[in-house]
Amino acid sequence: MIQDIEPHKYDSTYGKFKVRNDDYIVAFKENKAILIKDGNAKRIPKYKEVMGVLDDLEHLIYMFNIDEKRFFLALNVNLKENEIFVRDSIQAFRTINPQWMAFAGFTSYHLYMWYDSNRYCGRCGSNMKHSHKERALECTKCNNIRYPRISPGVIVGIIDRDKMLLTRYAKGPYKNYALVAGYNEIGESLEETVRREVMEEVGLKVKNIRYYKSQPWGLSGSVLSGFFVDLDGDSKITLDQDELAEAVWLKREEIPEPELRISLTKEMIEMFKKGEI
Repeated sequence: MIQDIEPHKYDSTYGKFKVRNDDYIVAFKENKAILIKDGNAKRIPKYKEVMGVLDDLEHLIYMFNIDEKRFFLALNVNLKENEIFVRDSIQAFRTINPQWMAFAGFTSYHLYMWYDSNRYCGRCGSNMKHSHKERALECTKCNNIRYPRISPGVIVGIIDRDKMLLTRYAKGPYKNYALVAGYNEIGESLEETVRREVMEEVGLKVKNIRYYKSQPWGLSGSVLSGFFVDLDGDSKITLDQDELAEAVWLKREEIPEPELRISLTKEMIEMFKKGEI
């Protein structure tokens, strides 16, 4: 999965550092990533490469390091016309190599969305400032403190003997097979979220809920928990067409090979296809 970057080590310890020439600069403009074209590939640029190309670089925010390689976030930059640099969808991070750089892109976007959505205090409307002690934003007037938001969600692999229920989303750019998924609601356990989301999206009852694995997913600001469950009763699907375009029971041999193995969803589908679940 995207976070499986061993033997590389991710360290998110908060700190205040002065940027160096070889530090990486992750920049976004209107929810698009600013990347360097390197042949047929794209990559995250270094500070020495963006000087003179990106405006307003004086407000760089240290985010994390991977193997002592430091990553800074550039907020609200402007890109000067340049044949080497390109603005691309955040989905481009899915295919950046090596994988630890793709993970860095996902995590950077998570932080970018949080900073961009909390420029003003949700309590009094005043400007927010960066804390000098921790990764937090503080209101300049009422002292309200905001920490990075992480939304918990579930991914559900529903099994009926030799079949698994695969879905396709009704909205968004991703159109390949997925699994039933949804966000945890207030006052709800993750197991209760599993039961509710399955009933809401496909009208099925499930039993034998068992936890599989978790995954940080920066593109939606989430931490996802994967569960396998067994069908409980009737297998007739009642589709929530606002959420899903399709839901279908497929046998192991009917399931196509996943195109990318960076997501919890793809790993769970592959585990079932191989007979390991």
